[in-house]
Amino acid sequence: MTGDFEKIAARAAPAIFVVLWSTGFIGTKYVLNSAEPLTYLAIRMACVVGLMAIIVAIAQPRWPDRIGIAHSAVAGILVHGIYLGGTAIAIAHSIPAGLSALIPGLQPILTSTLASRWLGERVTPLQWGGLLLGLAGVVLILHDRPMSGEAGWGWLASAISLVSITLGTLYQRRYCSAIDWRSGNLVQYVAVTIFFGLGAWLFETNVVHWTGEFILALAWLAVVLSIGSIGLLYWLIRRSAATSVASPFYLVPAVTSLMAYVLFGERLDAVSIVGMIACAAAVLVVNRRSV
Repeated sequence: MTGDFEKIAARAAPAIFVVLWSTGFIGTKYVLNSAEPLTYLAIRMACVVGLMAIIVAIAQPRWPDRIGIAHSAVAGILVHGIYLGGTAIAIAHSIPAGLSALIPGLQPILTSTLASRWLGERVTPLQWGGLLLGLAGVVLILHDRPMSGEAGWGWLASAISLVSITLGTLYQRRYCSAIDWRSGNLVQYVAVTIFFGLGAWLFETNVVHWTGEFILALAWLAVVLSIGSIGLLYWLIRRSAATSVASPFYLVPAVTSLMAYVLFGERLDAVSIVGMIACAAAVLVVNRRSV
């Protein structure tokens, strides 16, 4: 029974991760109505540190050594700091929530390229074909979008997010896989809270409007995203090859776009839908085991 449950959980985990991760872009759009990007993120991470401290106090996991603490801090800055900061800044610069997920959606291609060299993982020709199919799907979703002016700064922030989440995923797999996720995550979130706190103090006004919408969205992002989905991501990283972990990110733009269409009325045309189907097909191909 336990083995069957683990198999079901392993198969369901990527789909659950995609849905949860996609809600992060939606929630960010809501919170940015009441606070600047780095200010909101500093508050969010401070809340997460409090929650993780409770979890660690109850579970009393093994703490990493000094080198492990340093690796955890670096992984946290990459996975949470620069990635989330870039995404929030992109949305703040008028990039629609659905589109803010598109550039980071290219992660599987960059991950596969780096994983084959850095981690020694073999990427099969079939998988390369799937990765290229996913890239084509993202291009279709991106068609006819503005790329200059204020939107240009937003796309630049998204591109930085892409590089950061890719490097962070690989770094986490190589240097932090043996670290207990509870103590490791607490170290990561403390580092990121300092990172965002300094950024908000240096570059923003720190004004926050504590509306009901802001509080609810903040609670969702802190609990479900920063603890739930990140914990699930790291579980997937420990169980799977880097390419397989990265491939579900192709589905995030499609799912986010659907959510944004329902909630915000963001455009979803026929070409974008074709692109989403291509992304879904890419995930199936990349995750297929070679024979």
